[in-house]
Amino acid sequence: MICPSPLSPRTDVSSRSSMLARPSTTAGLIYFSPLFSWPFLAAQLHIEIWIFPCRTIVGIKCKDGIVLGVEKLITSKMILAGSNRRLHSVHRNSGLAVAGLAADGRQIVSRAKSEAANYEKVYGEPMPVKELADRVASYVHLCTLYWWLRPFGCGVILGGYDRDGPQLYMIEPSGLSYKYFGAALGKGRQAAKTEIEKLKLSELTCREGIVEVAKIIYGVHDEAKDKSFELELSWVCEESNRQHEKVPSDLLEQAKAAAQAALEEMDAD
Repeated sequence: MICPSPLSPRTDVSSRSSMLARPSTTAGLIYFSPLFSWPFLAAQLHIEIWIFPCRTIVGIKCKDGIVLGVEKLITSKMILAGSNRRLHSVHRNSGLAVAGLAADGRQIVSRAKSEAANYEKVYGEPMPVKELADRVASYVHLCTLYWWLRPFGCGVILGGYDRDGPQLYMIEPSGLSYKYFGAALGKGRQAAKTEIEKLKLSELTCREGIVEVAKIIYGVHDEAKDKSFELELSWVCEESNRQHEKVPSDLLEQAKAAAQAALEEMDAD
């Protein structure tokens, strides 16, 4: 919705000063109403259509780093393992998981990589995770402001390690960004959040965290309705020299085995 600028020539000085004194949601010529605007409704529609029914992604903040996990469905037996990744490295010290449209997620990853690279080129140090989350969220929100753009059909969980330690953020299609101890998106988000709340994250190491994330993803997977899936895990922690990378294959297999054993024990009970 377009509204007159507070500095319009038709606005007298007294009304102009009063408009500038009180807070508003006006930014330039773009008026954003959190209840009735098209951007808000469009973003919510994309969440309902593309993110809530999609596969589950999970991120947790442990005492020594961040662990990200993704439930990636295998749509065909002909697809090679590792294809159509949902976990991406943004910079040396940060990475993100994508829930929703993979193509939209790659666009966000490309923007995040560009922001991180430009920041390091200018300031000579890796981009702080909070600054990266804010810039990516602003870019995502930009696509809700104009009628010729559609909101992104995906949400992301961003994790990284900087001078302030490990940090975890979740960014929604509306551009909302919050910092979390543990976050989940996708079809099994509610069950995943319940399991995350049971964990003592402040006492959990990343080695223990990858097992817990694997258990959560295997637990929320619906074998009756969903196809087989591939578990993707990544971390950024002291053990990885504070760099975002895939969890080593031996630890990944151990996490899978522990998750399957826990699932079988639950079924037996």
